[in-house]
Amino acid sequence: MRKLSEAALQKERERLYSMGSYEREYSACTGICGIDEAGRGPLAGPVAAGAVILPKSCEILFLNDSKKLSPERRDLLYDEIKEKAVSFSVCLVGPEKIDEINILNATLLAMKGAVEGLKVKPDILLIDAVRIPGLSIPEVPIIKGDAKSLSIAAASVMAKVTRDRIMLEMDRQYPQYGFARHKGYGTAEHIAALKKYGPCPIHRRSFIGLFVPVD
Repeated sequence: MRKLSEAALQKERERLYSMGSYEREYSACTGICGIDEAGRGPLAGPVAAGAVILPKSCEILFLNDSKKLSPERRDLLYDEIKEKAVSFSVCLVGPEKIDEINILNATLLAMKGAVEGLKVKPDILLIDAVRIPGLSIPEVPIIKGDAKSLSIAAASVMAKVTRDRIMLEMDRQYPQYGFARHKGYGTAEHIAALKKYGPCPIHRRSFIGLFVPVD
């Protein structure tokens, strides 16, 4: 990675400071946990939820909403978050469960599982947009939180990278669908493959009925 100039480094630190406003607001809490999901919209594969507790005053340059980052940057940040986090967890809910309980409930289930998978119990949850039922920890839902909170951004990176790596493996198992390129989203390529080959075991039957007949 190229070295930043002093001016660029200062600008990046100012951006990170702005994204840390919620973490400063709740700085009296000993464990601030960010939570976010990846994969609500695809036609195939699991939905993933990440939960991350970062140390106070932790600096991770270029940390941002995972959707705003290149795959290469996400991979680098994944490793750095994994190294620096007080605790992190990623929980997956697969296609069959998504079809059974719907994508919203499956996403909430994954988020709950991610929190429960932490080795350190947080005392406040910063969550991208929603509330998670069944938890006794105070929750702060933040609209577009992955772009406004460092902790939520970290969780978004962990969830996104984990899910993308799973879809790369699924591409090796089912190469005819192109999962490595679109990660299960409903691109023209993916829909054409669905029409040609029909669904495979990782497709969400409740999602693909508009495109192909589903038994």
